[in-house]
Amino acid sequence: MDIIVCIKQVPDTAEIKIDPKTNTLMREGVPSIINPFDLNAVEEALQIRDSLGDGKVTVLTMGPPQAESALREAISMGADEAVLLSDRAFAGADTWATSYTLARAIKQLGADIVFCGKQAIDGDTAQVGPETAEFLNIPHVAYVKKVEEVQKDSIRVQRLMDEGYDVVESTVPVLLTVVKELNVPRMPSLKGKMAAKKTEIKKMGMAEIGADENDLGMKGSPTQVRNIFAPQFKTERRMLDGTPEEQVNFLVKELKESQCL
Repeated sequence: MDIIVCIKQVPDTAEIKIDPKTNTLMREGVPSIINPFDLNAVEEALQIRDSLGDGKVTVLTMGPPQAESALREAISMGADEAVLLSDRAFAGADTWATSYTLARAIKQLGADIVFCGKQAIDGDTAQVGPETAEFLNIPHVAYVKKVEEVQKDSIRVQRLMDEGYDVVESTVPVLLTVVKELNVPRMPSLKGKMAAKKTEIKKMGMAEIGADENDLGMKGSPTQVRNIFAPQFKTERRMLDGTPEEQVNFLVKELKESQCL
């Protein structure tokens, strides 16, 4: 069974910086990590491969050349192959354009199961997984907390809900987005780290995935960030006197005048 895991290299949350001119994340010189939810996705893919005794796990990411380090980390965990989608035409992509790009690559590579983390910690949209499934025209199950059974042409999983979970069965191929409750990601082994240094990272650009330039990057992004600003924290406070009724009436009046109501 062929499994593809989509991972993303994200800035360390304590070190996020925004380019004031482009309103995009500044990644150069900023410490980066693999998106934590994606580590759970890699772990589950490895467990499925090992339990079945055949197949391969390919990790896939879209990003600048330095994103190769994230792929090598996934290789050190036990992944078999790695693919880097890197092209200037991919720059500035929103979730829609990112999903289109990933889907084009997945079609070229082929997969029975596609894993994604439920969301990336730098965007928190949780859109890329489901949108990629739509571009691939395959079913998807979000917020997977447990994989119960994997067959050649079907899979049964538990989907995390606000109150408990649903048991969902799907045909294969399928895309799954996973939550942290799914498993505990393994630590890379010394053997894995040595293998990761020698592994050849396959690189694919616009031509290799057969994509339309107008659907990539900023050109293909229907959403644009117009402004980013840090909220201003105010420490001013006022003490209210009078009866509870008088205090409530005064508070309501103040809120209406400040357009909060």
